[in-house]
Amino acid sequence: MASSAGRKPSARKRTRLLYEHRISLYSFLVALPALLVSGILVWMQPWSTESRIALIAAELFVWWLLALALQEQTTRPLQTLANVIGSLREEDFSFRARNATPDDALGELSLEVNALADSLSGQKVRAVEATALLQRVVDEIDAPLFAFDPNSQLRLVNPAGEHLLRQTQARMLGRSAAELNLQACLTAENESLVELNLDASQARWLLRRSSFRQHGVPHTLVVLSDVSRALREEERRAWQRLIRVLGHELSNSLAPIKSIAGSLSSRVSSTPMDSDVRSDLQRGLEIIEARSASLHRFLEAYRRLAQMPAPALREIKIAPLITRAASLETRMKVAVQPGPEVVFQADPDQLEQMLINLVRNAADAVLEMSPVSNNGAQEMTPETQQVEVHWAADASNVILTIDDNGPGLLNPSNVFTPFYTTKPNGSGVGLVLSRQIAEAHGGRIEISNRVGVRGCSVRVVLPRTPAVIAPASRNV
Repeated sequence: MASSAGRKPSARKRTRLLYEHRISLYSFLVALPALLVSGILVWMQPWSTESRIALIAAELFVWWLLALALQEQTTRPLQTLANVIGSLREEDFSFRARNATPDDALGELSLEVNALADSLSGQKVRAVEATALLQRVVDEIDAPLFAFDPNSQLRLVNPAGEHLLRQTQARMLGRSAAELNLQACLTAENESLVELNLDASQARWLLRRSSFRQHGVPHTLVVLSDVSRALREEERRAWQRLIRVLGHELSNSLAPIKSIAGSLSSRVSSTPMDSDVRSDLQRGLEIIEARSASLHRFLEAYRRLAQMPAPALREIKIAPLITRAASLETRMKVAVQPGPEVVFQADPDQLEQMLINLVRNAADAVLEMSPVSNNGAQEMTPETQQVEVHWAADASNVILTIDDNGPGLLNPSNVFTPFYTTKPNGSGVGLVLSRQIAEAHGGRIEISNRVGVRGCSVRVVLPRTPAVIAPASRNV
């Protein structure tokens, strides 16, 4: 006996009549008894054969018309509802079913379909509005935002991200994170600080990374927050507290040291002793007194730095300010290149102090260069020494640039570190004060080595209408 598992299903397929044909068939079957009875009665009448056939044919014709009308009334509303549902599937919510009346089976169905269309239309409008709002928020936030697919290729970037990478969205989309120098954003720990080194500012970014799905494909969302200024504020508060403690302790010690040194110097001059011994003692006490006074002035300078007030804004012209600051450098000639006439709001005293510091630093770098290179060739002369200041402006910012042909930066990451200096007589305050002034005006300072030529370039970006940022602390 053959196993039932080995039986193959029948190849014949049941043919199913179309809905319209079934309506016609059912209407014929319903009218068939009446047609048969009517045909028998007509045939039994004493009429001619032609008359009886004509009457039966007329009955069949009327039945056929009624069947067509029934089919039309049954299928046409269903076709209309199918078209409406098809448009809903294609997200076209402009069609509605007709004859949507209550207390009617087909009308109730049309009412429900129309209500569904209204609901889906409202949901689509809300979804479009929500998407537009989300896109607007993404475009307006200052934090760079990137989305990468599973292959680490960029699929979404906002204007802040374009500004960070200095590329357009069209050029970046589809490129890998490694090509965009953003690989650290996908490999570093979440909620950690990363340094991307994408520009001269070497900003520090707080990395926030999360996942989402789009069309079922997992994506990685990266949001970067520039915490450089906040970290610098914390650093500033730290060294301000350090200055406060050191200044208090040293001032309390320096005052009596200076006083005692002066008193001892007076007593030594009136006390009989060997002249050589008296000379040595007086010279030593004078050194103590002088160094005490110098150290006191040093501390007072740091106190003034820590207590820098908020900018007093007023409209100023940039050209006279730059010319005046450049003319104060007497050791070498500072070239001031002509620029556009710019009037903007700033504190002229603080900006002048910033420019004096930056020009002096550039001149120090140039003047510290050895006049003769290692191989004996002439390397730097008064004719070749160069410090150049120029400026430009756009609709929202004023950009000052100070270029020199000195040795450049050996360690750019430390240029804004308080108390850090490579100069024998430097204090490590000038650049810190300059950046503090720029940031108090809502701007920034970028320092980098020049490209293609020797030297350093300082770029100061100041907004035309700054939002004044108050100093972090003034209780030093």
